[in-house]
Amino acid sequence: MKLLVATDGSNNALRAVDYAVGMLGKLNEPGSITLISVHDDTALRNARRFLGKDVVEDYLRELSETDMADARKHLDEAGIPYECITRTGHVASELTRAAADGGFDIIVLGSKGRTALKDFVIGSVARRVAELSPIPVLLIR
Repeated sequence: MKLLVATDGSNNALRAVDYAVGMLGKLNEPGSITLISVHDDTALRNARRFLGKDVVEDYLRELSETDMADARKHLDEAGIPYECITRTGHVASELTRAAADGGFDIIVLGSKGRTALKDFVIGSVARRVAELSPIPVLLIR
């Protein structure tokens, strides 16, 4: 089973990673985990004109690396091999696109990330992923 596990560095995202590890442990078949971090770059599009494309891309890549650091530690400690994907764009759209492109069996993500207040106002990423996804989505609390 191929699991795509979204992480944003939040505690709920880390719980999703741990749950995915547990799922793989219970399967009687080989499985894999791919971590994905997606950052919405909409607000930074104008910054590209002033700072340059490379500066903005490096900044977003560093954010993604920071977001995945604890998740990577947990996977390393569990002895689970994994891959990492970083993307920019609309978070829910990019998550579902990566799931479809990569042939994943399920998307695992925390039900709330770091942006709980923002989600209340404009709608949660988890809800949008569940609406858009062509594959099952497992939300972890």
